[in-house]
Amino acid sequence: MAEFDIIRRVLDVLGAQTDGECVRLGPGDDGALTRGRLRQDLVSSIDTLVADVHFPRKADAALVGYRAIMVSASDLAAMGAKPAFALVALSLPRSDARWAERLAHGMAEACGEIDLPIAGGNLTQGDYSISVSVHGHVPHGSGLLRSGARNGDSIYVTGSLGAASVALKMGELERCVYGTELEAAHARYFRPRARIEAGMALRGVASAAIDVSDGLLQDISHLCEASELGVRLYSDAIPRYPDAGLQEALLGGDDYELVFASARTLPELGVPVACIGEFTEHRRFLLDGRPVTLEGFDHFR
Repeated sequence: MAEFDIIRRVLDVLGAQTDGECVRLGPGDDGALTRGRLRQDLVSSIDTLVADVHFPRKADAALVGYRAIMVSASDLAAMGAKPAFALVALSLPRSDARWAERLAHGMAEACGEIDLPIAGGNLTQGDYSISVSVHGHVPHGSGLLRSGARNGDSIYVTGSLGAASVALKMGELERCVYGTELEAAHARYFRPRARIEAGMALRGVASAAIDVSDGLLQDISHLCEASELGVRLYSDAIPRYPDAGLQEALLGGDDYELVFASARTLPELGVPVACIGEFTEHRRFLLDGRPVTLEGFDHFR
């Protein structure tokens, strides 16, 4: 099937998910037209998912599509942004309209859940690869940064950690089928939820934030580095997925929960939250009073 025939079929699947409040002109022209907002900062991020690195090559494309949108939108959540629109670039090794359509089904569901229209994209030939560029808005000056934590701020995490690591150890991700009930850990891997509502609620409350994509320890270390602080963590306070050990919770990636610093009373975030430690002026990274080696996912390791 020709390139533009595949694109038309993908757009048919996406349907209403190519239109939205900030989209004046969606897919079909040389570029998308989007509406800016007065007294708002634009938040932009891009993620690339590569076969057999970020998803199994033989996994159900619909599950991959859902995952691709949510892991990308998680960066908007980490900065407290309201989603505006996304752009998607897709690489396929062959003219596989069915794979692209399945991918679009999953993307459409995820976009509908977080109100993130796909305003445009690109299709080319190559190994399976999906790049999702997400864009959102925050009131001017209210974006959550990594660099704002202060000495004495408590450090919190939403949800629970380690489920994706458990799913990877279980294997059989290629057997998961979109539209069926997935085993809980597999569901957490393929169907993470970007914490958009929690991120927006933390504007003016959190002093710093990041999402857990590469592992709790590594991602907290980014907050420490940007804020020029150390941290004390307590292992018994870290919320774990029921089948996850401490190592999975500390080092496993792909959880896409929010880690944030705050010295204020927290609002209702719509998701469980645990206080797991505090930031310190001494540039040390301590777990239960002992120094820890920082590890996590690294694309080039």
